[in-house]
Amino acid sequence: MAITTIETFLKKESASGIILMFAAVFAMILANSPWASWYNLLLDVPVVVAVGKLEIAKPLLLWINDGLMALFFFLVGLELKREFLEGDLSEPGQVTLPAIGALGGMLMPALIYTAFNYDNTEALNGWAIPTATDIAFALGILAIIGSKVPLQLKVFLTSLAIFDDLGAIIIIALFYTDQLSTLALIVSACMLTILFILNKKNVTSTSPYIFVGVVLWIAVLKSGVHATLAGVILAFFIPMKGKDGELSPLKELEHNLHSTVAFIVLPIFAFANAGINFTGVGLDQVMSPVPIGIILGLLVGKQLGVFGFCFIAIKLGFAKLPTNVNWTLLYGVALLCGVGFTMSLFIGSLAFEQSTGSPLYQDRLGIVIGSLISGILGYFVIKGALKKVP
Repeated sequence: MAITTIETFLKKESASGIILMFAAVFAMILANSPWASWYNLLLDVPVVVAVGKLEIAKPLLLWINDGLMALFFFLVGLELKREFLEGDLSEPGQVTLPAIGALGGMLMPALIYTAFNYDNTEALNGWAIPTATDIAFALGILAIIGSKVPLQLKVFLTSLAIFDDLGAIIIIALFYTDQLSTLALIVSACMLTILFILNKKNVTSTSPYIFVGVVLWIAVLKSGVHATLAGVILAFFIPMKGKDGELSPLKELEHNLHSTVAFIVLPIFAFANAGINFTGVGLDQVMSPVPIGIILGLLVGKQLGVFGFCFIAIKLGFAKLPTNVNWTLLYGVALLCGVGFTMSLFIGSLAFEQSTGSPLYQDRLGIVIGSLISGILGYFVIKGALKKVP
């Protein structure tokens, strides 16, 4: 991948992260203002789409989490496919370190959360919440630090986050599904067959793929498997190469979707999910098992997992430190990986969506606090390391 392409991508991600911050802060201000009831009322507005006997009825919040986020996961799928076929992740030498870091960054937070919640079956559903990294937020923080941040450090963080997203996709598919509908799964299988045929016939027009993808999304939504996975599955069937000099359908879709997802979809998701009312929140609430498990998972688990696994891999000779990156910068990035915000909120909504108690509220509290502390510490560690660079 050309350096200019990487820089363009990183600029968009960085800007998106800054907008995400404003959206999240605005949601929290509303949730703690006299307009809090209007904020909640907006998210609870029922939205119904019906065609004949087929009906999808959900509050606006779930249309955002199940519908708009499917578009986000579609873009993630496109990026994954491109990276593995011809991007930085197609070269084994550049894959090893971020892959190992991502593995450690998922394993250690999950273990820490589980240690605090192993005796509560409902709370244990949230074990995957602190395993996620929000690449937009993390790159947004790097953008605030300034131009002295080495490009190789940003590329390492981006590559690690791609593996992190892949891990999140697998976790959602395996652990966050409801009771399955046989009929909906059969329809999903038929749509997958059609997508496979379109790809094998080298159909490069994206319209048929999108039409089949919408039907697939509806079928997956009705099947009990989380609907956002339809976006990832659809992305894997989009052709990488066009016919006789045509533009790549995959790259064209990725380019067209990037701004929409970065500047509309993710800020809307953050606005809809970050509105925490802090009235009555004290130390007892923060220190209860769910939020403290998430806070320590993001803050301690991520840095131990990412930095620790990378350190061991480098010392054993399995990987090398990226060019222009020292141990302090690597540690700073490990801290930034504790900014789980968007993906953590999303996994939390899946983990506790059937809950009638307080875990859903508590998980958002833990995500905000853990991500905030991780982001601040990561900022100062990297800022301090760069002051020593000539």
